[in-house]
Amino acid sequence: MAKSLRGQCLVAAKHLRDQNFYKTVVLIIEHGQHGAMGLVINRPSSLLVCHALAGHFQGLAELDDLVYFGGPVEQSALLMLHNAVDLSGGDKPVVPEVFIGNSQHAFEEVVQRAGRRDPSLKFRVFSGCAGWAPGQLEGELARGDWYLFPASHQLVYHDDPYSLYEQVLQKVARQYRVVEAECPHPHWN
Repeated sequence: MAKSLRGQCLVAAKHLRDQNFYKTVVLIIEHGQHGAMGLVINRPSSLLVCHALAGHFQGLAELDDLVYFGGPVEQSALLMLHNAVDLSGGDKPVVPEVFIGNSQHAFEEVVQRAGRRDPSLKFRVFSGCAGWAPGQLEGELARGDWYLFPASHQLVYHDDPYSLYEQVLQKVARQYRVVEAECPHPHWN
């Protein structure tokens, strides 16, 4: 088995036109012999967290954060990333300050703290995830569909997810010394 890509970001190459991954940045949260799992971190939906969780938790009326489209797999499932070390359950972070909210208690506590406007709390709620069968992601990387880029909490909790792809793609272009033209004939501009 090759080195795990957990904690890395996949940055979609410009030629990747799959509607689920076009111009996306995906945080890999699991990668091993059974495949890989990730979350698209730059595609907020129009659904508010308080509406998605209505009936499940109390005190969400003031919670106006958006649910993110995490990927095309299990879109009815909600997943969470957060920075609350005390709610990590002893699990290792995906990257520093990024934990998976993998228990109902952690999910509920993060939501409650967010409702109280805890200034130190960072979190994102995702609908669905991205998944790859064993060897599938490696094949897509070999084909050039994705670029690897180191993940960080700044990327995961970025203030402007709409500009994240272009910002990261510029860094990737410098890192890989790649030029991906906006149009097929850049000299026509």
